[in-house]
Amino acid sequence: MSANQSISIKDSIKDYFILTKFTLSFTVVFSCVICYLLAPNIVLDSSSIKNVFLLFIAGMFVTGSANAINQAVEKDTDVQMKRTANRPVAAGRMTAQHALAFAAVIGFLGTIMMWYFFNFTSALISLFSLFLYAYIYTPLKKKNSIAVFIGGFPGALPCLIGWVAATNVFNPWGTITVHETTFSNLSGWSLFLLQFVWQFPHFWAIAWVAHNDYSRVGFKLLPSDKGPTKYTAIQTIMYSVLLIPIGFLPSHYHITGHVSMWIILVGNLFMVMQSVRLYNTMDVKAARRVMFSSYIYLPIILLALLFDKLHF
Repeated sequence: MSANQSISIKDSIKDYFILTKFTLSFTVVFSCVICYLLAPNIVLDSSSIKNVFLLFIAGMFVTGSANAINQAVEKDTDVQMKRTANRPVAAGRMTAQHALAFAAVIGFLGTIMMWYFFNFTSALISLFSLFLYAYIYTPLKKKNSIAVFIGGFPGALPCLIGWVAATNVFNPWGTITVHETTFSNLSGWSLFLLQFVWQFPHFWAIAWVAHNDYSRVGFKLLPSDKGPTKYTAIQTIMYSVLLIPIGFLPSHYHITGHVSMWIILVGNLFMVMQSVRLYNTMDVKAARRVMFSSYIYLPIILLALLFDKLHF
């Protein structure tokens, strides 16, 4: 193999990583895996470790498929923004048809893996999440700011996918019985709710920081049509405050103990503090603080829940 061929293969692999938004996909699948492990019927052994690997691969395929479709659909928009102009489809290194074909293959493989190795319900939710992100949220971004609400579902559904993959129970009013102990399936839905609400201050902080780029291409991702306003900052505070009672639910449903409950409370108060700072200063620096705080918040919260699980 010549040096030029080696470079070409390396560049192609890099483009596929960019196409699937590997880092973002990894973050999404991370929450899926943690919620799988949080299910009361999952014990850490060789079998669960194998399933974690399979769940990770399937999740990366499904999430990567949604992101690839997103880039194929938004190629004309991506080329107008500095941070997205070098994406493979926008830059012309890959055709939209090629990206869509690749998305179809990995999306199909990921869904089949969820069905074969876990259960039909988790596969169905995975497929629904892919469709919602790629074909509802993506085009809606240019039409109405409700896109953030719609996008919150595929953003949080990985928590439920991981939980259902472990329990095969979707009904929020259902129960899970482990060693004669009955757990409410609302505990799994509480994990979904925590990640769903977290996304609002997270998304709005990103939209605040990238407002000039977003408004130039017609994205409507802030709650106010007038852009970064006090109303947006108040909404960010409200959803950060809403995280506080939600943070008590995993402990309330006896999935985790009190240590994680206090860690989550501290994290939620920190998010509120950053959101209040945004309201007081109304500048990009404060919005960037909210954005980075939200990035740090989620893995800390999820790992705290996992390490404080009561029934391994």
